[in-house]
Amino acid sequence: MSAAAAPIGARSAGPADAIAAFTRRNAWTIGLIGLLVVLFVFTKAIQPRYGPVPIQGLGTSVMPLMLAAVAQAVVVIGGGIDLSIGSMMALTSVVSATLMKGQGEEFGVGVVIGVLLLGVVLGGINGGLVVVTRVPDIIVTLAMSFVWAGFALLVRSAPGGGASTWLKTIVNGAFLNEWIPRATVVVVIVVFAIWIPLSRSRIGLSIYAIGSNQLAAFRSGVPVGRTRVAAYVVTGVFSALAGLSLTATTGIGSPVPGPYTLLSVAAVVLGGVSLAGGRGGVLGPLIAVVILQLIQTDLTFLHVDPNFGLVAQGAILIGVVMVGSVIQFRRARA
Repeated sequence: MSAAAAPIGARSAGPADAIAAFTRRNAWTIGLIGLLVVLFVFTKAIQPRYGPVPIQGLGTSVMPLMLAAVAQAVVVIGGGIDLSIGSMMALTSVVSATLMKGQGEEFGVGVVIGVLLLGVVLGGINGGLVVVTRVPDIIVTLAMSFVWAGFALLVRSAPGGGASTWLKTIVNGAFLNEWIPRATVVVVIVVFAIWIPLSRSRIGLSIYAIGSNQLAAFRSGVPVGRTRVAAYVVTGVFSALAGLSLTATTGIGSPVPGPYTLLSVAAVVLGGVSLAGGRGGVLGPLIAVVILQLIQTDLTFLHVDPNFGLVAQGAILIGVVMVGSVIQFRRARA
């Protein structure tokens, strides 16, 4: 049989069309990259000595929040939210620091594997409770945040413990070039090694589907309950990775959850992930974390009260939400 003739006047898509389509699909992320470049230039302008060493410090300091933002992004894409991420980070951090203290390097490898399995359990419990009780995610995870924080205090009532030398080595310093923080390279490799295969698998597509329209996904044969639990399990794994990164970057474990939960939500919003679910990825939140930290750094260089950094972050998030609402409204009318 002969191929169907192309419509008269139609032309095949060329490289320019492909580039234009890619730009439209990733406009928000491209805008974030542009904003990040502008912020780096501005930082260098107000602090000429800002060079390789501060950038390495930046990469190390934002590593836990980067992983927390990815953890939040996964569950938000699935139409939920997890307010226990900070507490899970604290619990996995104190468990790893307590077990690694005074032990050999090989034992530390086993601890890392065990902590990741703990993350699977914590995420599975969160997701299972959400599915079984049918209570809104925000209520269940808020309650579980107190549970996990309590367990963290039972494991260690005060900061302490230790970290294996190899774990600290892989996240500190530079990679190949003094301008490239090793911690950032580790985050990118770990995140995309997990996220890219997952997002293209049946589970990943199902997470996007239930986030877009849970009823339509159910009618299409998607196992909604299992998929929601799977999303929380992935969130638990990334929270455990974030807790391990806290142990690696500080050398100790702290039972105090810290501000990571709310900052992860902020990074997700700024990163272009829809809080309604079904849209977004993990690259935007990763860039957003660096942007939020650079804003704080620049205000410090300008000798501005650090509390205004929170005000600036809040103003940015309000602006992002407003812009996102306008875009969604125009799409709905189109």
